[in-house]
Amino acid sequence: MENFEVSDAGDILVDTKQLDWLDVGGGTYFKILRACIKTGEWALYVKMNPGAKFQPHRHQGSGQFFITKGELIYDVGKADMGTYGFEPIFAEHFEAGCNEETEMLFIGNGAVTYFKDDKSVDYVFDAETLINLQKGTAKLDIGV
Repeated sequence: MENFEVSDAGDILVDTKQLDWLDVGGGTYFKILRACIKTGEWALYVKMNPGAKFQPHRHQGSGQFFITKGELIYDVGKADMGTYGFEPIFAEHFEAGCNEETEMLFIGNGAVTYFKDDKSVDYVFDAETLINLQKGTAKLDIGV
């Protein structure tokens, strides 16, 4: 992955201003900050256009987010700018989106399973998928 500074101690610094937004469908864009195949951990900076919605999904590991701009409206409530959220392992979200331009930091552990309308599995994304997305060898469409 480009635009990373890694120190001898293993610290990572990522200048998000140097990263391109990656279109992941439905009016949502990612900047991949970290993706580790060994641990399954990943970190994203997410931008959602007004009206963007996520396809129904299940987190196979826990997730954490912090809203830096706008709002995230989903099954458990509305998270406005400045809100921190934690999503436990196997959290399912059948409604998730925003009404205004939204940006957030999202930190995930493990895979996320996305569902079709009939609730069958459409696809799964994980740290390896994100690495391949960054390389341009994978594509995501997480939008409704």
